[in-house]
Amino acid sequence: MTKTDIVILAAGKGTRMRSQLPKVLHTLAGKPMLTHVLDAASEIADAHKIVVAGHGAEKVRATYPDSAFTLVEQSEQLGTGHAVKCVLDNLRAQAKVIILYGDVPLITPATISKMLDAVDDEHIALLTIELADPSGYGRIIRDSAGQIEAIVEQKDAKPVQLQIPEVNTGVMALTTELLSAWLPQIGNQNAQGEYYLTDLIAIARSAGYSVRSVHPASASEVEGINSRQQLAALERVYQRQLADQLMASGTSLADPARFDQRGILNAGSDNFIDVNCLFEGTVSIGSNVRIGPNCQIINSQIGDGVEIKANTVIEQSTIGDHAVLGPFARIRPGTQLGSNTKVGNFVETKKAIVGNGSKINHLSYVGDAELGENVNVGAGTITCNYDGVNKHKTEIGDNSFVGSNSTLIAPVTIGENGFVAAGSTISSEVPESHLAVGRAKQRNIPGWKRPTKNN
Repeated sequence: MTKTDIVILAAGKGTRMRSQLPKVLHTLAGKPMLTHVLDAASEIADAHKIVVAGHGAEKVRATYPDSAFTLVEQSEQLGTGHAVKCVLDNLRAQAKVIILYGDVPLITPATISKMLDAVDDEHIALLTIELADPSGYGRIIRDSAGQIEAIVEQKDAKPVQLQIPEVNTGVMALTTELLSAWLPQIGNQNAQGEYYLTDLIAIARSAGYSVRSVHPASASEVEGINSRQQLAALERVYQRQLADQLMASGTSLADPARFDQRGILNAGSDNFIDVNCLFEGTVSIGSNVRIGPNCQIINSQIGDGVEIKANTVIEQSTIGDHAVLGPFARIRPGTQLGSNTKVGNFVETKKAIVGNGSKINHLSYVGDAELGENVNVGAGTITCNYDGVNKHKTEIGDNSFVGSNSTLIAPVTIGENGFVAAGSTISSEVPESHLAVGRAKQRNIPGWKRPTKNN
């Protein structure tokens, strides 16, 4: 039996979230909870994924316009048993079926695989765990031989049953044929008046089938989200897992509790990351990199030996080896900094190619520009790249010097070894090895008297 159908229940309204957004679309580590489950399911070879949506199904559909799953709508939320009934027509014959939940985002591919391995024509699988505080969960009822007999929901449990620490996670797996045969036998004679999928366990036992229990590697895999408080708590659990993985690979964190990764972060060894740093999208960091506090790095590549000082933002850019950035630098999309470059405090770049050894040390804007090697840009310099309609390019040759408080009006070129005097406005080409002075003539007015206030 090689076919696998993965059913993800995602129809809950999430009343306690107090949101117009479907619960499963609230984000954990920068992506919707449902995406986490879909990503785990995608690790299972040749699996057919089916998502059951109810409240806000149109928003789920819009979030995944090119989805590799089948979306089934549950028009009425009558319980988990009813939700699975909605997908019966979409299940393949002679397949293993596993039921997952869109608001239980940290289930791992390894646990899914263990569940599927436990299923055959004579056994179904149930994911269970023992909790110090099992409140709110259905309890696992075992017979004298230790075999699972049934699941009792908390609201239906007797006092003695409430003392049982082993609980149901809701995740189960069985064959299509057994699921199709047993679902119609589920009733709604319970405190909630709903069709519980968990009733399949008692039905299976009465039919003479065995239930194999599988356990997750950690409790966080099976934590469900019903409120923003629970979402925030699980966010920190997940971020700590990511932090531990990063530290194990050779990066030091000043405080793992103040680290956030929302995407993929690949790092070399002997790096140091200070507090309150955020990594989004796909980020790669070389080795021997130091990142100061309060930095944000988005979809960028950082070379070896780079120093990123406090409060620096880098987005969709490439930073060469041994560059020094910040503090308070903003590196906007399309920037490419060569090796041994410096971009200092309160400097902003955008679509700037900066050659090896060049420096933009402070209080400057360099956009739509190409700087050669060993260029020095003085404080307060700006490239005027936008004429109100179009963007234009500034080119600065190798070994050039641009004095402080200069304005370079693009399109403009400064040749190699060019020199722009401080305070100049440059609107035409500066040839190689020329000095450009573009200042208004100074006038000194003798006997000038300061204005006085009117009484």
